[in-house]
Amino acid sequence: MSALLEGVEHRPFIPTEYVVRLARTPWERAGYHALRREVFCTEQQVFAEDDRDGIDDVAIPIIAACCMAGMPDRIVGAVRIHEAEPGVWRGSRLAVHEDHRKLGRIGAELIRMAVSTAHGLGATRFLAQVQEQNVLFFRRLHWKSLGVISLHGLPHHDMQADLSRYPAHGQNQTWLLRPQPRTRQVA
Repeated sequence: MSALLEGVEHRPFIPTEYVVRLARTPWERAGYHALRREVFCTEQQVFAEDDRDGIDDVAIPIIAACCMAGMPDRIVGAVRIHEAEPGVWRGSRLAVHEDHRKLGRIGAELIRMAVSTAHGLGATRFLAQVQEQNVLFFRRLHWKSLGVISLHGLPHHDMQADLSRYPAHGQNQTWLLRPQPRTRQVA
């Protein structure tokens, strides 16, 4: 029995349900900024103390929250979108908490929500500056590279989403369920 429980106290709790939505409450916005600081300042050290900039004044923040008993509990994903010029929208500051990256679908769902939301708000193009190590991930999600650039001293790609793969919608939120292992039925 003790072999079954060995190491359990060191494993993070991974919920089975997440909500991805436009950040709308003060605690969601606080969690959104805290996660960005954790990923871009502490973990990646791209920024010294805070990653906020002028875009935050006009951006729409989108969060992924893990749920407990169907209610959002903790912010584990973040991205922001803004209209850079009429019809041209940009996404930036995509972040997923380290303990939740292995699920693999949180980042993709944040991207889907970001692009589909912007598309619903009139985007004719959706662009992002993507860190080199994430380019293949974005390509799998129907993005193409427009060229390599250096940003904050790191290699990035200017990338564009294929809007035909991201239908416009006006949804405020979507749900993401983590697949559960199937139990075998004994006949």
